[in-house]
Amino acid sequence: MSKNIFKSLLSFSLLIVVVFASLAVASGCSKQGQGSSPKVVVGSKDFTESLVLAEIYAKALEDNGYSVDRKFNIGGQGPHAALVKGDIDFYPEYTGTGLTVILKEPALFDAKQVYDKVSSEYQKKFHLTWLKQANINDSQGLVITKKASDKYGIKTISQLQANASKIRYASNGSFDQREDGLVGLNKKYGKFNFKSEKVYNDGIKYQVLKNNQADLAVAYTTEGSLVDPQFVVLKDDKNFWPPYYVAPVIKDSVLKKNPKIGKILNAVSAKLDNPTIIKLNASVDIDKKEYKDVADNFYKTIKKSVNKAAGK
Repeated sequence: MSKNIFKSLLSFSLLIVVVFASLAVASGCSKQGQGSSPKVVVGSKDFTESLVLAEIYAKALEDNGYSVDRKFNIGGQGPHAALVKGDIDFYPEYTGTGLTVILKEPALFDAKQVYDKVSSEYQKKFHLTWLKQANINDSQGLVITKKASDKYGIKTISQLQANASKIRYASNGSFDQREDGLVGLNKKYGKFNFKSEKVYNDGIKYQVLKNNQADLAVAYTTEGSLVDPQFVVLKDDKNFWPPYYVAPVIKDSVLKKNPKIGKILNAVSAKLDNPTIIKLNASVDIDKKEYKDVADNFYKTIKKSVNKAAGK
């Protein structure tokens, strides 16, 4: 056999090997792409409630075949920036924050109006979708001891104003100087002439109430300490504070590509409300449990309905 013929045969053989190897690799990649689960990047803010909620949503997605990358504990308004930039795919946000902080719009006081406004504007400005909001309203509030509430018949802020002269107020200092605090409340409800006012560190307010050193304090309406039946959150009957309902905010592109994600997250949100999140927050902040374990245990109680909504 001549050298030229041998070289031609060798080159042809090598070409066949290369072609088949390429086909095998391509086939393998294709199968891997088909078999691998879609990846979703979940973000959260840097406080207990956001961590717990984000982890519950993440658990639900993993349970339904999605690969989840967690980028939690993002400070300030960092989660929104990360979402717009594309570093995360969704995170739980508050409607009131979206309206006044992100969009810099004046406060609205009807929950549906706030939700409709942020939904519309986020779509126009950021190509982001607000999924269905959970029945969690993490707003500013006032907490009174059940003892004082029962004794003086105080269930609303209007009733508090009418009975302020009988109530010892534990202030945190700054609240009394703010337009969205006591200054604004005085304008909306009338002057609050408390029996006494004393400034305490915000971290010990519930202990102050328990020790009968005061009857009333400033609170956020989903704080873990509110799990204690000794405390009553007063109804804001004149809607002084805007609503801060929770909902996942997600990139349009992610939702369009994987519409089932919306069904899963909406099914989770349908099982959340203030009493539930207060208990979950308490498990972390008071009982000192890991937020991942708290979220996992809660998800197990709702997974059947979530999976049903996802068609699993």
